[in-house]
Amino acid sequence: YPMRASALQYLYLQKPVTTIIVLCLVTILPWIATGDFSTKGEPREASVAVSMLETGNWTLPKVYADEFAYKPPMAHWMMALASLPGGRVTELTARLPSAVAYTVLGAMMLIFLGRRVRFQEAFIAVCVMLTCVEIHRAGMTARVDMVLTGFIVAALLQMYRWEEKLALKGLPVIIPLLLSGAVLTKGPVGIILPLFIFGTYLILLRRHSALQIFKALLYIGVSAAFLPLLWYIAAWHQGGDAFLNVVLAENFGRFFHLSEAAISYDLGHKEPIWYNFVTLVAGFLPWTLLLVFSLFGFNRKPNDKRGERPTLGSRVRHIVAGLLAMDRVRLFSLVAAVCTLVFYTIPSSKRSVYLMPAYPFISLFVAQAMLYVAEHRSRCTRVFAAVFAAIGTAAFGVAVLTAAGALRPVEIVAKFTDRADTLETVSAVAQGFAHPSAGTIVILIILALALLTVGYQMSRRINIKILYASLFLSVALNLFVDGAIMHNLRNRTSSREFADHICSEFPAERDRIYVMNDLRAGFTNLYGLNFYLGNRFRNFDAERPAEGALLLADRDEMLLAERFGGLYTFRRIAHSTRRLSDVRSSVTLYRFERICEE
Repeated sequence: YPMRASALQYLYLQKPVTTIIVLCLVTILPWIATGDFSTKGEPREASVAVSMLETGNWTLPKVYADEFAYKPPMAHWMMALASLPGGRVTELTARLPSAVAYTVLGAMMLIFLGRRVRFQEAFIAVCVMLTCVEIHRAGMTARVDMVLTGFIVAALLQMYRWEEKLALKGLPVIIPLLLSGAVLTKGPVGIILPLFIFGTYLILLRRHSALQIFKALLYIGVSAAFLPLLWYIAAWHQGGDAFLNVVLAENFGRFFHLSEAAISYDLGHKEPIWYNFVTLVAGFLPWTLLLVFSLFGFNRKPNDKRGERPTLGSRVRHIVAGLLAMDRVRLFSLVAAVCTLVFYTIPSSKRSVYLMPAYPFISLFVAQAMLYVAEHRSRCTRVFAAVFAAIGTAAFGVAVLTAAGALRPVEIVAKFTDRADTLETVSAVAQGFAHPSAGTIVILIILALALLTVGYQMSRRINIKILYASLFLSVALNLFVDGAIMHNLRNRTSSREFADHICSEFPAERDRIYVMNDLRAGFTNLYGLNFYLGNRFRNFDAERPAEGALLLADRDEMLLAERFGGLYTFRRIAHSTRRLSDVRSSVTLYRFERICEE
């Protein structure tokens, strides 16, 4: 697609990597620094870094009463190192490793693809990857998944270059180092999945003998396992059989559907096979909408030979021939995507984030399809842009009307539901709109500019520019969701406010707060409160103290009474004024006393 030079085009034609890095930083940095933790996963991982800094144990630190981290420590090491200058772990320093991995992933994919496919296709592929729901969300959270994806994808790209430039001779040290980082982030999957992908690619490439492929995979696997093995041995010395049971359950129990009796919690996330495909479609929103729209109006070409239908064998041969005729980078991308999907259909546990290593490679085919649709399905591109713009206009209108006092979202939603949690969520978002900050106002201006850009380009009817305008709108809508909706929602529903209340009203209790740590029995872990109270929780069931304070989710009150009602008296001394989002329940602080011996 020939394009005329312009000021905007200069940024991505002359400084494309810089453009991607700036785009990543602008869209995520402001929100990782100012939003509270509002899910159970983020404070759980951040508390590991807190324990590392406070105890000096960087091998197997204890968190949440008496448990140790379920995952290897690479992401937690990064969080702790980022927190060293300030002396404490914050939301910013805990989320920074994911943000850096997100930014590096975008830059290295653009460099890799930009040298091997058309630049326009490479740039759109990277933009699709960075703006789709799954990757964008993971780049802003204090979890291990974005860091793992960064290590795995970087290792795969280096292995591709190793075969491309050196024909598997002289293993570059960067490959085992990257795979070691992946293993130290989330376990053996960091080696097994990349080797599965690379081995399959080498077989389909048909340039190397079976012995060469086996030796290459063996050298990579052995060299990449050395550093993680040192940590596993050190952690085993500290954690003993309890640590070994968790390692076996988390890594092999999930994969082979083994018993969970040796650990104190359920592995969870058990889903059917089709779950992965549904989450993949959802994870690539909004771009899957364009692909869906393109299916309408698709004209199937009739068979050239009258009355003759292709047999199953001929179809298979046609597919195989098409695979073997693909250029190398597309074959590699297809293998990486398919192998990741196949690999994660085997474990009993399935989560959308497990598929993230496939996203950079699928994005190449999504970009290719988008460019094809822009050229051959021009109406689909315009319909998608119109629908996308309508969504953006509705979001903009709700925010502006709420700020002006002309719209009261809570009253409207209350006509359709009386669920307290839904009304609390709508109220938190509406309050942010009703009293917009300077950041929210800037976001609304950017969203308005994006909507005007889409409208202007649609009036000119140049499909490729409509596509770029839609990319701009996706960035603006991500900003709107992160800065104007989720930012306010997180800060108004997190555990921080209740934790601050406990610290100010009950300072003497802060270092002797107990919790129940028994997930298998049905008790809820209060990870958010644990983080905001300094990772000081103690295990009530293990210690059975004579007196103290106990934090408990309200829905667990009956469980507590059944187990300890005859041994202790519990008196309420504080209660959260609302439902805490990470617990999905209100929480009560009790003062307890033992009334009889067991």
